[in-house]
Amino acid sequence: MGIEIANNSGIGCDEDQIVSVAQFTLQKMGIHPDSDLGITLVDEEEITKLHIQWMSLPGPTDVLSFPMDEIKPFSASDGPGIIGDIVLCPQFAEKQVVNKSVAEEIALLTVHGTLHLLGFDHQVPEERKIMFALQDVTLEEWRSQ
Repeated sequence: MGIEIANNSGIGCDEDQIVSVAQFTLQKMGIHPDSDLGITLVDEEEITKLHIQWMSLPGPTDVLSFPMDEIKPFSASDGPGIIGDIVLCPQFAEKQVVNKSVAEEIALLTVHGTLHLLGFDHQVPEERKIMFALQDVTLEEWRSQ
């Protein structure tokens, strides 16, 4: 996978770990290995601006996903594409951590954002159940590799 990461958040994060969990998720979901993904870490001010601009929702959030080529799971045979971009806010993630490290929360948010790029959502209860179960299994498998 071609995964580019940029940390503009002002907070030190384990960028190798973020790339690793994103790559694992994309492989698990059957995405062509030559596909591209962008990950940007930003501060609360920037994520707030993006949240308002793209979601019309006030205040900061933890992760935003911007799909590009509408790549779906298990589409590797269709060839490579541009998966899209994930924007993460470590400052916001730190505020919502309970019983885990910030690094673990950022790994979870990376999986969450990646699944959104692949068309998963959690607006209705059945979709939420599917997406969150997949998110949990993916994290567990990634940790145990």
